[in-house]
Amino acid sequence: MSGAAMRVRALMRWLVPAFVVLAGAAGAAPRVPASDEAIVETLPSIAGWSRDERRLRRELAQSPRDEGVAIAAAQAYLDLARAQGDARYAGYAMAALQAWEPVSAGATPPAVLVMHATVAQFLHDFDGAEATLKMALARQPTHARAWITLATILRVRGRYSESDAACRALGRVGPALYAIACLAENAGLRGEHAAARSALQGLLADPALAHPRQAGTRQWLLTSVAEIEERAGRPAAAELAYRQALDTERSGYLLLAYSDFLQRHGRAAEIAPLLGKEPRNDAVLLRLAVAGRRDSAQREVQELQARFAAAALRPHATSVHAREQALFALDVQGDARRALALARVNVQLQREPIDLLLLARAAVAARDEAACGEVKALLQQTGLRDARIDAIL
Repeated sequence: MSGAAMRVRALMRWLVPAFVVLAGAAGAAPRVPASDEAIVETLPSIAGWSRDERRLRRELAQSPRDEGVAIAAAQAYLDLARAQGDARYAGYAMAALQAWEPVSAGATPPAVLVMHATVAQFLHDFDGAEATLKMALARQPTHARAWITLATILRVRGRYSESDAACRALGRVGPALYAIACLAENAGLRGEHAAARSALQGLLADPALAHPRQAGTRQWLLTSVAEIEERAGRPAAAELAYRQALDTERSGYLLLAYSDFLQRHGRAAEIAPLLGKEPRNDAVLLRLAVAGRRDSAQREVQELQARFAAAALRPHATSVHAREQALFALDVQGDARRALALARVNVQLQREPIDLLLLARAAVAARDEAACGEVKALLQQTGLRDARIDAIL
């Protein structure tokens, strides 16, 4: 899932990872239950969740059109989807909002529209999420979460100028910190590294962010600084910012980003200890498989192969999970041609730096000059500036 969704939670204290993860599967063949009573699979239990789940289900059953209850249930399920890397919980989140299906500008409350769009974003339905957010903002232009989410989606798709506009709109209705950081992230993507770095460091210097309750905000800002330093070609500064972020508060997004940094700099041995306690979702398994390669990561490789085989049976799954499958093909299987084909599919959906870097790596590995030209055209089209991509093209 796209790294960008983390921005929404970091800004508004809702954690967002970047990957939509499919459930594990023993093989590619679908299972058909013999009856409605047959148990197909038992979802993992979550400490402290079962009682809340029962309460939310009961309240939803009693008052399915209670806006507050429906949004709370959807948010709780989405948080589980993010924490566990299990997209089925996102389906439950959508189901919690089903009293307003189909969503419409006139009949659906703005807050429900925004929650619906947030789940759609998690599921990589960026077109649907964008349209729904614009419906919500037409009804309630002061909805800060809608502006944050819209700015993030536009950034993920490489539409930085439009994202800037959403960031500025956020500044008119929400705390200045979020608007400044939003604009700084876009500036950093365009190669305005010094300005972006200065803006984020200025925010970090605010004494109010030293409070323990602001640890999540500090971690998000430091992670953003680290990523800007990577794109600026300053690995030592990136390492420092990553370490400061890890010392502040850990998140799934941060651990994955730092794992990728370690892999790029020949420090794969540090990845397994870093990710050892993380849920074994697709993103984590992929990093472990790449770090261990074929000889010492057979368990992860086989598990990912089973998951990708199961995903292939689902409509539109290839485009949604093309990033992970391309990385697997390139860095685990050594199949540059397949990686390139998947990376091309992926950039039609999302154009974060990791996506263009992946396309560039696959193009070079496949010795495909035309594909290298596609990367350069995308860099020009989006305005992205990334020293890591420049170094390999």
